Amino acid sequence: MAASNYILEMRDIDKVFPGVKALDQAQLKLRPGTIHALMGENGAGKSTLMKCLFGIYIEDAGEILIDGIPTNFTNPKDALEHGVSMVHQELNQVMRRSIMENIWLGRFPMKGFLVDEKKMYEDTQKIFKELDIDINPRKEIGTLSVSQRQMVEIAKAVSYGAKILVLDEPTSSLSEKEVNHLFRIINQLKAEGCAVVYISHKMEEILRISDEVTIMRDGQWVSTTPSKELTMGKIINLMVGRELNDRFPPKTNVPGEVVMEVKNLTATYQPSIQGVSFTLRKGEVLGIAGLVGSRRTELLENIFGVARHDKGEIKLNGKIIHNNHSRDAINNGFAFVTEERRATGIFGGLSITFNAVIANLNQYTKYGMVSDKMMAIDTEQVIKSMNVKTPSAKTHIGSLSGGNQQKVIIGRWLLTDADIYLLDEPTRGIDVGAKYEIYQLVLELANRGKSVIVVSSEMAELIGISDRMLVMSNGRVAGIDETKNMTQEEILRLSAKFI
Repeated sequence: MAASNYILEMRDIDKVFPGVKALDQAQLKLRPGTIHALMGENGAGKSTLMKCLFGIYIEDAGEILIDGIPTNFTNPKDALEHGVSMVHQELNQVMRRSIMENIWLGRFPMKGFLVDEKKMYEDTQKIFKELDIDINPRKEIGTLSVSQRQMVEIAKAVSYGAKILVLDEPTSSLSEKEVNHLFRIINQLKAEGCAVVYISHKMEEILRISDEVTIMRDGQWVSTTPSKELTMGKIINLMVGRELNDRFPPKTNVPGEVVMEVKNLTATYQPSIQGVSFTLRKGEVLGIAGLVGSRRTELLENIFGVARHDKGEIKLNGKIIHNNHSRDAINNGFAFVTEERRATGIFGGLSITFNAVIANLNQYTKYGMVSDKMMAIDTEQVIKSMNVKTPSAKTHIGSLSGGNQQKVIIGRWLLTDADIYLLDEPTRGIDVGAKYEIYQLVLELANRGKSVIVVSSEMAELIGISDRMLVMSNGRVAGIDETKNMTQEEILRLSAKFI
């Protein structure tokens, strides 16, 4: 097919960072009015390639053509004004400002010397109506859920009249209903001639939504194939370069006696949790399922002491404990991997070493002196045991891929040798190979007698690794049972029980 039939061509793109070649003659060809999936393990170069397109990075070699014309955007504003939009996995929004201000930031409609708020509201409503988004544009964006904020970012991209739209892990925090809504929007944009680059690790979604799939490995192009010619097995083989026959490791842990008891936990602030009670056994993996807004995250935050409850109690080994602060929780043997790793998990501008040891600083301090040697040893242990891809321990964690950031965070908590691990969406935005490693880690912890609570939006994941399943609905426990007794249909039914 002639080059002119492609709206975008990225040819032989190289990008080198200190100590690592992130892109090595990478390629991507995109046809107008199509959905093109971009897949690969964490660190394969997907996001780096798209950041070169979007003007965040400048490629060291190669060329980018849009409609057959060589193009080099020097910054995102330049890209946006030329019809290229990107919705990042980690959302960048001004949380204390309104939705419409976030959408039109830097290009407010003016009436003389004043911002024309009436026009801004009407223009936002027009886009929302087209995309079937039912949110008040005047609402403060920080009050929205992650999924609603993601929809706002897509609306912002549409407001620029994007002819190329890049979506980086757009469904990582969405419920099934919200995924269906997003897919309707994407297919609507496709029908209008927009070309969509869809980055995701969710293979079922890729096969459902995309027309073509490009797979990258170690910064290089591996293949571009029509989606109808692919299966999950073929995708995995191309991504990781090896067969991965089972999605989940074999379960060999044997849960023992009850180690934690949560009784009537209630928080009356908004969003609230109401009368939550459950037990957790030694060596058990307890899965927590529920729709977006079911308060799964709030439950973990209350247990860990970063949110306050006003009723109920938590017993650890038969004794009532009070986790009034995260430090109390850590001292009581708890670890917490949060859902929003960029906002609440990492210190993006600091080194891997700092991020790896921060929860365990007491172990490196003696007579008021901090041992750099001990911290270096433990950081190397995290890098090796978690298979973190990084040039060195001194690298800023913010420059790593999302999956490698997540590995460092999990490694951080392993250094504390906690007894109870609270994992909120631990595989969010992580490729299939890295997911398997985290599943192995969770089951290894259970085999060592540790207790693990896993919140996940992926029902197959919870069914694959948990011993029991607790389903939440609107802040309440809708059901709890042995996982072997639960089906996806039953989980969905319980998830909607109190809505």
